[in-house]
Amino acid sequence: MVMKKEVQSILIAVAVMWLNGSILAQPARSDRKTNFDNDWKFHLGHAADAAKDFNYGIANIYSKTSKSEKTAIHSKFNDSAWRTLSLPHDWAVELPFEKVDNFDVMAHGYRPVGGLFPQNSIGWYRKHFSINSSDSGKRFSIQFDGVFRDNRIWLNGFYVGSNMSGYSGAIYDVTDYINYHGDNVLVVRVDATQYEGWFYEGAGIYRHVWLFQTANAHFANEDGIFVHADVDENAADVTVEANIANESTETYEGLLKIKLLDRQGTVIAENTATPIAVKNNGSTRSSQKLQVKMPKRWSLEDPYLYRLIAQLQKRNGEVIDEQTIRVGLRTIEMSVEKGLLLNGKSIKIQGTNNHQDHAGVGSALPDFLQYYRIKKLKDLGCNAYRTSHNPPTPELLDACDSLGMLVLDETRLLNSSPEYMEQFRKLIVRDRNHPSVFLWSIGNEEGYVQTNSYGKRIAQTMLAVQRQLDPTRTSTYAADLPNVYRGINEVIPVRGFNYRQFAVADYHRDHPSQLLLGTEMGSTVTTRGIYKKDEVKGYVPDQDITAPWWASKAEEWWPLAAENKFWLGGFVWTGFDYRGEPTPYEWPNINSHFGIMDVCGFPKNIYYYYQSWWTDKDVLHISAPWNGILNEGDSADVWVNSNAEQVE
Repeated sequence: MVMKKEVQSILIAVAVMWLNGSILAQPARSDRKTNFDNDWKFHLGHAADAAKDFNYGIANIYSKTSKSEKTAIHSKFNDSAWRTLSLPHDWAVELPFEKVDNFDVMAHGYRPVGGLFPQNSIGWYRKHFSINSSDSGKRFSIQFDGVFRDNRIWLNGFYVGSNMSGYSGAIYDVTDYINYHGDNVLVVRVDATQYEGWFYEGAGIYRHVWLFQTANAHFANEDGIFVHADVDENAADVTVEANIANESTETYEGLLKIKLLDRQGTVIAENTATPIAVKNNGSTRSSQKLQVKMPKRWSLEDPYLYRLIAQLQKRNGEVIDEQTIRVGLRTIEMSVEKGLLLNGKSIKIQGTNNHQDHAGVGSALPDFLQYYRIKKLKDLGCNAYRTSHNPPTPELLDACDSLGMLVLDETRLLNSSPEYMEQFRKLIVRDRNHPSVFLWSIGNEEGYVQTNSYGKRIAQTMLAVQRQLDPTRTSTYAADLPNVYRGINEVIPVRGFNYRQFAVADYHRDHPSQLLLGTEMGSTVTTRGIYKKDEVKGYVPDQDITAPWWASKAEEWWPLAAENKFWLGGFVWTGFDYRGEPTPYEWPNINSHFGIMDVCGFPKNIYYYYQSWWTDKDVLHISAPWNGILNEGDSADVWVNSNAEQVE
């Protein structure tokens, strides 16, 4: 009943925000982007047995175009016995736990996925769909927001592409492979044999899939529109950079129209339709300027969102492509003297780190759960979210935009190779329009590399790309180092500290001009509602008394950040408990105890410690082990968390 009431309260809050415009509806035109989540067929394959992997690995499927006979790739393959499901889907969360003496299996929550479990580490997905023959002159692309992990895609037996990242999405033009007069079959083979992280990651197509249908001249699908603004109280100068592609055999000559709408749908700024010419099989960029008088600025308290509509038109004004983007007008400033300023107002980062899984669903979260989680963090007093340690799902950022939560947006790996630079590029161009994103992170705890010339050079390359793609923000790096300046720390604009909180003051003394941020702090381990350590059951007391050797308790780090202006603030490890990284116990413990809330989002006692610091709410929370574990004559500590001046 408590959970039901909690969900109802969140639903009501989200509904109200939808009505008042904080959550803006999708554009009215639906032909450009269609959700492709429903009615997939799924079957496990096998990484070590080709017969159980539908002949993949034996059939010579790459020798000729569309040679896919005798495999599940072929469009005529009979998948009627396969399981029918809808996305997002995480097959790892459905598997039983398995005790194995292996660090990575333990760290991933004892789910039997990975190199030791070839029978569980391949997944096949197939989707049947049709396209109207009247649309045969259009361009078609398919976008995967996130697949874990290494995946290969075929359409109607034609190889389309692959993506090794479990967190960066990919989009593929499939126009040439569409069947306009019958069944189309999209096939995805997912290989989760190799991990990326050291925490629960799931397996499968665990984010949304989309079908794009556009004219031959259209806004580029990945980085079609970039919106940024110079904002003050009286006016906002909005710059709209449009990237237009023309994939026809003729030059496109048309118009570019930009409109900015407020929450009520009123056009408050627009450009004069600008002539655009793009040569065949070429692209061009156009920069447009809009001015907004007396802008309503996006803030933590009032996350006001405008709606920008960009249209490509024919000369006669007929719209051939349209994109709608939610826009928040705000300023972010950071300096050693003033700290972090949002719209000129000083704020301290009161953040949490979080992995992306949740109770019950693993990594395949319904969109609503993103709003639920951010709302729970807002109630705590949290104002910032670090996407530890990978590009997030887009819907998380939508929730942060709508509810008023700053985001430290982190790439998966510090690496300047073409593969990882492309992942970093995708992260920035995908997320740079979100007002919630205030800072990029180029990596996390990269071992010895972070203190030598390799790390320094890689960081310099990544920072140059970040500044090129998004000159409106800067970057940090999460370093698990004390007062050390070598390598990445020599060049990173914002020095991130993972733990080592007592070294922050010394580092500031020696490097007074560098911004400082606690990228990973705390890590108190607690079990909700438990007051006695139990190594058999894997319980730790629900108070701020236990932390691993590398970490700290809440009362050891937060007062330092709160009381010293040279700290921008910090991110607690973590907001929610999560699968994997069982600490301080291992089997049969299968998840972390780090959360301020448990895996469902129920507060632990430490929640009220942070809430008493981080909010203006009247907080008075009393906790003690009075329920059935004390004998007559025993004594017990009674903990009181409050922001009152006096408690009796």
